[in-house]
Amino acid sequence: MSTSSSARLPRDIAQFLAGYPNQHDDRSADKNLRFYKLRARPDNLRIDEMHSQCSGAYDLLEARHGFIQWLFPIPEQGVNYSAQPLQAHERAAMARDAGVRARLRRSYEMMLDFYGMRLVDEESGEVGRKEKGWQERYANLEGKMHNNLRITRILKSLSLLGLPHYPFPFLLHVLAEQSAHGELATPGIVQSMDTWWVNCLLDAEEREWIGGLFKDVRAGRRTWGEEDVREARERWGRTGGWVEEGGGQGEGEREGKKGGKDKDGEKEEEE
Repeated sequence: MSTSSSARLPRDIAQFLAGYPNQHDDRSADKNLRFYKLRARPDNLRIDEMHSQCSGAYDLLEARHGFIQWLFPIPEQGVNYSAQPLQAHERAAMARDAGVRARLRRSYEMMLDFYGMRLVDEESGEVGRKEKGWQERYANLEGKMHNNLRITRILKSLSLLGLPHYPFPFLLHVLAEQSAHGELATPGIVQSMDTWWVNCLLDAEEREWIGGLFKDVRAGRRTWGEEDVREARERWGRTGGWVEEGGGQGEGEREGKKGGKDKDGEKEEEE
């Protein structure tokens, strides 16, 4: 698992955790900002129109690939070369804009629904199963591995654009499905989760804690289920943080922040 002190981070994750130090901020490039401010229409659609057209349109969301770069911009070029990598000045402006954050949350809710999930609480970012049809959507996520790449992009974008607390409860939910129910536990999802998704958290303490939790669950030293998620949500309400008091990592290793130390790992091909 990448959170081990001896493991090498994938190159894209190392760049993400280091803050993309080699990126030049092109002040003239602002497509992402204009799109999220309702001032641009890639594919002839404003973001609100894209939400309306794509929400619940599962075949459309599965078949089309270019939209994900517009809805979840990051400072990396994806397969849609008409989309622009997120610039540093855009990131700053978007992260502090309440309207942009609300539209980003709507984008996230749309994709959670596509994956068989729902946003239980907007404030904390708690995630749960959608009430109806989750089995079919889980089966699609388990069978279509390109969605693992999309989720990596989604979690990075949330972290960069003003919702950095949202990826953590997403990971807690998926881990509960795996540990308590055997859902979303395919080798591909587990590999993406343990190598990429867990490292899409900008907070080093959160990465260390949840990395230890993953190790304990994978090794059979601990189970994780809905009751654990509920306790974590109550802890967030009390303290504003998801991490257990006193660490609570069991036998999983704690390690220092590694962002940017290892750039030689394999890069997950971006969608």
